[in-house]
Amino acid sequence: MSHLANQTQSDGPCGGADGQSPDAALVTASGARRAVVSGTFGTALEWFDFAVYGTLSATVFPLLFFPGFDSNTAILASFATFGAGMMARPLGGIIFGALGDKIGRRDVLMITLVLMGVSSVLIGLLPTYATIGIFAPTLLVLLRFLQGFALGGESTGAQVLVVEHAPDGRRGLFGGLLATGSPLAQSFAALTLTGLAFFLSEEAFNSWGWRLPFLMGVGLLVVGVYIRRKLEETPAFQESKKLAAEQAIPQERALAVVTKHPLTILRLIGACAAMAALFWICVTYAVNYLTSVLGYDKSVTFAVILVANAVSIPAAIFGGWVSDKIGRKKAFLLGLVLQGIAAGTMFPIMNSMNIVATTAIISLALCGIQINAGTQAAFFAESLPTSMRYTGSALGMTLGGLIFGAPIPFIAAWVFQHSSNGSAVLTIIAISIVALSMIATLTLPERYKSRLSDTV
Repeated sequence: MSHLANQTQSDGPCGGADGQSPDAALVTASGARRAVVSGTFGTALEWFDFAVYGTLSATVFPLLFFPGFDSNTAILASFATFGAGMMARPLGGIIFGALGDKIGRRDVLMITLVLMGVSSVLIGLLPTYATIGIFAPTLLVLLRFLQGFALGGESTGAQVLVVEHAPDGRRGLFGGLLATGSPLAQSFAALTLTGLAFFLSEEAFNSWGWRLPFLMGVGLLVVGVYIRRKLEETPAFQESKKLAAEQAIPQERALAVVTKHPLTILRLIGACAAMAALFWICVTYAVNYLTSVLGYDKSVTFAVILVANAVSIPAAIFGGWVSDKIGRKKAFLLGLVLQGIAAGTMFPIMNSMNIVATTAIISLALCGIQINAGTQAAFFAESLPTSMRYTGSALGMTLGGLIFGAPIPFIAAWVFQHSSNGSAVLTIIAISIVALSMIATLTLPERYKSRLSDTV
């Protein structure tokens, strides 16, 4: 990270070109490093919890929280609780986004981190249906809702924090480094579950082993809070607040971005569609498909997801880096092309029962997704002004996830239960969503060469 810090001292709005003192530039360089570390760690913590839940909702939760249903209905009910977290994300994005645009990015991100950590630990302590009956799935949905509520504010807030600390010409790279938090978390989650499934009997795993990943959140939360306490507020937010005070500009209403930039919000939602849909097809429904339909052992399935996520980590950094060179749109479209190829071939390859080919195609899909994720932080931030950036980016991301991501596991399960050729139907759905994202991406502005403060 040292070369990034050196760049931060000389490039962009925080360097000598704007007449700032060397000391001020050094403080901003330190803030940039801390922002990347804090944002990546917080993102990893929250996506670890989210990933663990997504995997267990496809394997263990139907047995533990919905034992009164037949197997098909139980998996649908379990995926419905998974969707509750996705439904909560827009609400979290709106509330935390409005707070972040009003009081600052740093303080809000501390709240989201603690809320996510506490919710996850409580899931790990939750009694099952056999102990407290209907209260078990009810509390599960509530805690899942709180998880999603926190993630709605955290994921976008961390992106805004990092991009606003980054120097001009490096915003994509900084965003790409942040984006590694998700695949790192997915890899760690898959590694944890693979190890537990390998070393524990199925009875032990279903009894208490599944709780361990959630309870690990205690230690991760303590480390995350320590790192985040040292954060500085972003230069862009401080500059925006100072300018507003000097010119007596009134504070924007919480949802002013919806009335002032409605088409931009719709385009951001569309651009997110493929990432949201393909991600949950790969990491949630594919787990159920490989184990329940194709008959793979859970440890093998978890290992496939582990390898695929590990392979995709460099793709996030590449996506951010290359977007600084060729522009956000071209980099984003590259990721979408890879997702389109994967969407069209994933189920035929999985049905071939070739585990190497299955791992390769899921890896390709996740690489495409992570290229988009590495580009997205800077791409979305540059589409909106500072005073509305947190709220607007959060709406684009969370609504994209709600509309195109949350229903996918449920829709996939329903399609396979009610169609003689479910894989073909789901393939058509996935390809259509990728095409929608391509169209939305082409309509967004290209501002990778502009100063962040110049975006309107």
